[in-house]
Amino acid sequence: MAITVVGSVAYDSIETPAGRRERCLGGAATYFSLAASFFCDVRVIAVVGEDFGPEQEAVFKKRNVDTRGIEHTAGKSFFWEGSYLENLNEAKTHNTELNVFAAFNPQLPDVYRDSEFLFLANIDPVLQRRVREQMPDVKLVAGDTMNYWINDHRPALLEVLKGLDILLINDTETRVLGANKNLVKAAQAVMAMGPRILVVKHGEYGATLFHHSGPKGKSAEHTFRAPALPLEEVVDPTGAGDSFAGGFFGYLASQKELTPGSFRRAMFYGSTMGSFACEQFGTERLQQLSRAEIDERFNLFRELTHLD
Repeated sequence: MAITVVGSVAYDSIETPAGRRERCLGGAATYFSLAASFFCDVRVIAVVGEDFGPEQEAVFKKRNVDTRGIEHTAGKSFFWEGSYLENLNEAKTHNTELNVFAAFNPQLPDVYRDSEFLFLANIDPVLQRRVREQMPDVKLVAGDTMNYWINDHRPALLEVLKGLDILLINDTETRVLGANKNLVKAAQAVMAMGPRILVVKHGEYGATLFHHSGPKGKSAEHTFRAPALPLEEVVDPTGAGDSFAGGFFGYLASQKELTPGSFRRAMFYGSTMGSFACEQFGTERLQQLSRAEIDERFNLFRELTHLD
């Protein structure tokens, strides 16, 4: 099974109470790809500039991520600078430079067309829809978005939501998109826009899965909550949500059959990958990770939910 992901491959300069890193490899598609690669084949659609070289390419190749969909063009790659000095749950943006990403026109390579899974990372919904339309026959489609697109590009985003099976956003974004301060009612409103499954991320407090099953008009609602693992030190939370998405969707793509149990386990694998991403700056921890470490931490998450 293979996932095609479209999103950003970027450089980040990050400052947290643990220190500072200049121009480390980041971007939503990068975090997602590395996390998902532990479960299935991953193919990336993105754009990078002349500052993306063999060293950065090797990060993807080491995890056998297919980079034939990464366009190399003249100019500089997407760049973001931010800090978490006041609140580790919320980044303060200091600088954003779209650079080559400003003219990004994602094109699906022919060798990606047999992908059974598609993930639309947090980018302009117009671009998300463009890729979705190039892959009409995928088995499962998941996506991400943020308040900027929800507030300022809502019509385009609503068109994307119609084509999603799964949406992964945080609790604030859910309330804004669903136009309701009550999370459950907001989640119901969001799922009425298209996705039958909504994963609401709560940062250090875990994530909640809302699921509509059955035919329209007779569907049943299911809710499942996965915890977050308490970490002794959070070095850098950048990319934790994208890593969660990679673990969650990557695990689903590795399963022969998608059952309610599959989705529950996917939530735990999502939390597992998100927790690892926080332990070092940028993608450093994901680059060093082993499947044995992932399974060991997955079992720790399972123990958190055992009453007896």
